[in-house]
Amino acid sequence: MTSLLAVPAAPGFADPVGDAQRAFRGLLDAIAHPGRIVSLDARVAAPAPLVPAAAAALLTLVDFETPLWLDAAAAAGDAPAWLRFHCGAPIVADPSPARFALVSDAAAMPRLDAFAPGEDAFPDRSATIIVQVGDLHAGDGWRLAGPGIETTCRLAVDGLPDWFADALRANRALYPCGVDLFLAAGDRIAALPRTTLVEG
Repeated sequence: MTSLLAVPAAPGFADPVGDAQRAFRGLLDAIAHPGRIVSLDARVAAPAPLVPAAAAALLTLVDFETPLWLDAAAAAGDAPAWLRFHCGAPIVADPSPARFALVSDAAAMPRLDAFAPGEDAFPDRSATIIVQVGDLHAGDGWRLAGPGIETTCRLAVDGLPDWFADALRANRALYPCGVDLFLAAGDRIAALPRTTLVEG
């Protein structure tokens, strides 16, 4: 059995309090304004293949009470030990019981219905999925509408599978159930909660 003390872990946030607060404010801004690209402005050292925005989101949101699923690319490296050390999160092999999930290879990600959508009586018992993508661009791509968007906004995302937009529309149809998503590219993040209507 390996002791936690024997696991070498890279540092987390450079400034644990200040960076966590900045990341939390950025995540709140993103989820309150779906499709808005937000810089988390948090200095974080994380092992490959985690990008800074995804790592900051996990450090901010995940703890010992939130089962975490990692895709094969993330599970194969140092990320599991790093996340256990910094978050204490139980890492699960199956996505269905996960409250949070990290997809580091979007092209090979499972369909959204592999993750917990919650229940009618407890829609909050759903998964939040952090998907690492190639890039995020405002003003082009999907047309988004719904709560938190004054009229519409546009968001283009590089690196997602072809079925993703259709899956987002099916996810919205499950409301009040359904998963919530963050898309992470470098140190930037955008949110697509279950209430967001995706066209195009």
